[in-house]
Amino acid sequence: MITQPIETLPRNTLGLSPSPCVFPGAGRSLATELDADMLAAMDLPTLMQHCATESEHFYRGQQHDTRFSYELFRRALVERDEAAWEQLYLHYSGLVEGWIRRCAAFSSSSESSEYFVVGAFARFWRALSPERFAAFPTLASLLQYLQLCATSVVIDSVRAHSWSGTLLEETILQERDPASAPDEEAMNRIDREEFWRFIDTQLHGETERVVVYSSFVLGLTPRAIHTRHPDLFETVNDVYNVKRNVLGRLSRNQQLRQLIAG
Repeated sequence: MITQPIETLPRNTLGLSPSPCVFPGAGRSLATELDADMLAAMDLPTLMQHCATESEHFYRGQQHDTRFSYELFRRALVERDEAAWEQLYLHYSGLVEGWIRRCAAFSSSSESSEYFVVGAFARFWRALSPERFAAFPTLASLLQYLQLCATSVVIDSVRAHSWSGTLLEETILQERDPASAPDEEAMNRIDREEFWRFIDTQLHGETERVVVYSSFVLGLTPRAIHTRHPDLFETVNDVYNVKRNVLGRLSRNQQLRQLIAG
């Protein structure tokens, strides 16, 4: 399940309906006369009118200015302005829900898309502190991180419920001597979330995490993983090698055997 409690969100966040979203764009600034101070002094209703207008420009393929939406994020995340946060949630919840529904793991989940929308914003709120905001200098970078949060909450939920059982079978029943494999009763006693937390500590770097998540959460073949991540794997064989090494290492892990033995 989602690890971020939804009660950590600012008030009045839940139950807001989606509205058109401003997407990141590279269009020439349409409000060149505005500086940062003027944007910061703009009242929230006026700011939201500009956000809606620039969103419409984007949909029409026209030049659009992303500074208004960026200012909305700044108020919500740096100033921790609850009214700005509510408008941010309202303005972008539709976009986030679309990302969640397109996530390959969503069909394997038992939750609604609205549930994951709340979780995505909760994770985003917690992770992006006022001190970290400067690391996201553009609207595009903020939305990219929000999309990462949306995908992560879905994957976390699915892997907590089903991935541990799949990985158990892959790593223990197939790699170990059948005579020493744990019986079904022992496997059923395993705390799935505890199992996942342990497995996560055993993965070495991004390549192993990509292979494990893609294989056991998304159900992708090594060829599909290679196609999706050519920056991490030069050949399909590289994916096979990483997967084989991870499974072999886990099958020999004494702590994992003790966890399974209960």
